[in-house]
Amino acid sequence: MKNPLLVALLLFTHTLSAQFILPDFVDSVPMSDGKKLPADVYIPANWTSGPVILIQTPYNRQLFRLSGLPLGIGNAIDSSHYAFVITDWRGFWGGAQAEYSGAPGNGQDGYSIVEWIAAQSWSNGEVGTWGPSALGNVQYLTAKENPPHLRCICPLVAGPQTIYQEYYPNGCLRTEYLEQLDALGFGTSSWVLPFPFYSYAWSALAEPASFYPDSIFVPCFMIGGWYDHNVEKMIDFFNAIRTQSPSNVRAEHRLLMGPWAHGGHGSAHVGTANQGELSYPDAEGWSDSLALVFFDFHLRGIANGWDNSSAVRYFRMGENTWQNSATWPPSGFNPLTLYFHPDQSMDITIPTSSTASLSYTYDPNDPSPTVGGPTLRSDQLQGPYDQSDSVEVRNDVLKFTTDVLAQDLTLTGNAVVHLEISSNRYDTDFDIRLCDVYPSGASMLVNDAAYRMRFLNGFAPADTAALVPGNQYAVNIELPKTAITFLAGHRIRVDVSSSNYPRFNRNMNTDGTMYPSLNPDTLVNPLIATNTVYTNSLHSSGITLPATNWPNAVSENESASTWNIWPVPTQNILHVLITKNSNAQFNLRDVSGRLILTVPLKEMNTDIFVDKLAAGIYMAEIKTEKGIFSKKVIIQNLN
Repeated sequence: MKNPLLVALLLFTHTLSAQFILPDFVDSVPMSDGKKLPADVYIPANWTSGPVILIQTPYNRQLFRLSGLPLGIGNAIDSSHYAFVITDWRGFWGGAQAEYSGAPGNGQDGYSIVEWIAAQSWSNGEVGTWGPSALGNVQYLTAKENPPHLRCICPLVAGPQTIYQEYYPNGCLRTEYLEQLDALGFGTSSWVLPFPFYSYAWSALAEPASFYPDSIFVPCFMIGGWYDHNVEKMIDFFNAIRTQSPSNVRAEHRLLMGPWAHGGHGSAHVGTANQGELSYPDAEGWSDSLALVFFDFHLRGIANGWDNSSAVRYFRMGENTWQNSATWPPSGFNPLTLYFHPDQSMDITIPTSSTASLSYTYDPNDPSPTVGGPTLRSDQLQGPYDQSDSVEVRNDVLKFTTDVLAQDLTLTGNAVVHLEISSNRYDTDFDIRLCDVYPSGASMLVNDAAYRMRFLNGFAPADTAALVPGNQYAVNIELPKTAITFLAGHRIRVDVSSSNYPRFNRNMNTDGTMYPSLNPDTLVNPLIATNTVYTNSLHSSGITLPATNWPNAVSENESASTWNIWPVPTQNILHVLITKNSNAQFNLRDVSGRLILTVPLKEMNTDIFVDKLAAGIYMAEIKTEKGIFSKKVIIQNLN
C-alpha cells in the first residue's frame, strides 16, 4: 500500500517538520468502537474558536504538511478563516492499526470525527468537509450518517455510486483504472473481476447500497471536470439530490463543472489552467474561489449571495466561457445528426451509395493506444491530447471529419454514435473518440467511449451472445456529457477503432472467458479481427449531437483574444480593452448571478471604477453581437 513515491515524500516531510510554518499538532480522535484515528489539526494564530473544515484521506494525512493546505491557503494558515482537521482513514497509514473485520465504516468514523471536532474548545461547532476523489466519496458517506454538527460538504470529482457501468462501461473493463485502484491499496479487483456481467451482485447489492440521495441532509457543492472519469456519476447524483434529498435542503445543492481532469498525478488537477495540451486560464482557481464562497455562506453566515446563485455553473470549452443554468441539461439544444460517408467525410446528408462500407483490422497484440482522456493510472496522460500523431496515423482507425466550420457549433450534453457494423469474429469492441480538429491539424480529444459487442442485447449473463461473423448489427454508443463549442475554422472528428488501450481491456476477439484467472489484462490465443462500418443509404452510421445549430453561413469568429480585463485582483479600477466590435457592453455580476453594474463600451479602452463595491468574487462579462464572454474578477478590500 505504501508506494515508493509516497514513502519518499513522507521521509522528506519528516525532514521539514521542525521548520514547517503551519502551527499544526497531532491528536488522536476516538471512534465509536474505542479505536483511535490520528489527526493533524491546523489552527490559525490568535484563534479562539471558529468553523472547521474536515478532510478525511486514505493517502496519508502527513503529505499536507509538505504540500500545504488546499483551497488556495497553502502555508498561510494564519490568514485563514477556518481551522482544518485532516485524518487518515481507518486501515490506511496512521489508521492502519484500527482496522479489523467488521469495523465501523468510513461514514460512521466520519460521524465520530465531526462530533469530536464540535466538542473541541477551538471549534464553534460549525463543520464542513472538503476533498477530491476518494476524499470526496467519504464525504457522502459521512453526510449519510447525518452528524448533528455537519453543516455542508464539498466533494470534488466524486460520486458515491458503486455501479456496474463505472467498472465495465458498455461491458468493457477499464483496465488502467482498476490497476490504479489496486496500486492505491483499495483491493478493488478482488470484488470487481469476479462479476463482469450485470448480475445480482450489482443490481441488488452494490448499486442500491451506494445510491442514497434521500440521505444527504446538508447542502452539497459538487465540483467536477469535463475530462474526469466521474462525469456521469456526478451529474446523475446531483440531479437526484436536487429532487430526492430532504425538501428543506434540495434547493441548496450546487454543481460546478469545469474544463478539468481528475488529477492525482502530474500538474493537471481540478482548478488548474493547464489541462493536457490545452490551457484554460479563464477557469483557473474557480473551484477554490467558489468553494470558499460556499463555506463562507454555510459555515460563517456571510451574506454573499450564494443562496441566489444558479444551481448549475459550467464551463463551455472552445469559446471558454462560464454558463449558468437552473438544471442539467440546459435547455435550447436540439439533436443534430452528422452521417459518415465512404470518403470519411461527415455532414448532415444521408450517404447516396446503397452498398458502401469501410473496413479495418484490429490486432489485440497491437492495440490502438490510449493518449490522454479520463485516465487514472499514474503512467497515463490525463486530459485533452492530440490524437493526430499517435492514434490517427495508424491503419486500424477510421477518421470521419466535417468540413471546416463556417461558424461556431455548440455541443452540450451526451453525443451518441450510431454504428452499423459487422465483424469476422464472434466478439470484438468498437471504440469512439470525439475530437476537435484545430486549424493547425491537431486533433484534440474531447471524450471517448467503448462498446463490447457480446453485450449488444444487454449486460446480464442471459443477454450476452456471440456475433455471427459477417452479419450486420446496429449499436448506439453514448459519449459522456460535455460542453464545448467547436469554433469556426475548426472541424469535428469522430475516430472509430476497436481498442483504446490500456484505458479499456483488449478484446481477444473470441467469445471465450474475458478475464482468464481474474486478470484484468490477459491475452489467451487472441485473434485478429476485420471489422466493418457501413456508410450507405440503407445502413448508415453517424453521430447525433445535442447542438445549437449546423453552420450554414460564414461568420467572423470572436474569441477571448479580442478583449481583456485587468488587473485581477483589483482594489479600485478595472481596465477594459476591446480590439473590435465597439457596440459592446460590460456587465458585472455577483456570485449569485445578480447584475451589479452595466457600462456601455463605446471606446476601445474603458476604465470602470469598482472601489465602492464590496470585496469578493464577481463575474465580468463582455456582451457583443457574437455572444457573451466571461472572466472571474476579484475585488479586494482597500482597508
